[in-house]
Amino acid sequence: MSIVGECLVAFIFGSVVGLLVQRSRFCNTAALRDAILFKTYRNTKALLVAMMILTIGFTGFLTLGDGNPMHFDVGLNQMVGLFLFGVGMVLAGACTVSTWVKSGEGNVGAVWALLFTFIGMFLFSLLWSYNYWPPAPVSMTGEPNLAALQLGYSNAATLQEKYGIPAIVFGIGQTLVLLVIYRAILRKERQQPGSK
Repeated sequence: MSIVGECLVAFIFGSVVGLLVQRSRFCNTAALRDAILFKTYRNTKALLVAMMILTIGFTGFLTLGDGNPMHFDVGLNQMVGLFLFGVGMVLAGACTVSTWVKSGEGNVGAVWALLFTFIGMFLFSLLWSYNYWPPAPVSMTGEPNLAALQLGYSNAATLQEKYGIPAIVFGIGQTLVLLVIYRAILRKERQQPGSK
């Protein structure tokens, strides 16, 4: 496919997904917040279905050899970063996806949240470069390295490479776990007063 064709497909796909996200009010933050605080599971179920589709699709491509996963080590820096990002999402009242949607709708608070997301990512990139490059290739090998506070990485691609088990097997396993959670939510909804 030509570059123009790839750009056209990306534009059409992005437009359709953007429209679906905007119309459905899908939000990763709301998926967890609403389930915990308000005992409503609409966004939670949507997130689980999206995760199941993505898991099967992603691991299917890996099994066929067409996937190109990112390889990065999980370490203390990612754990701290994810915690701070989660706090930021709660304070902003939205995830990055819905912040983009709200910004496009003219929500000034969402524009500020998005602006400071970019500033935070830029500052982090400077810190990352200062602290981890050029030693990163030495400390981030994919194997546990406790001296560098790196736990290594293990995903369907690396497990497929190490053990020869197709990535789709791990994908199916993860999808089954997500399906069990989804079905548990459906049972819980049926047990709530006022449900049909």
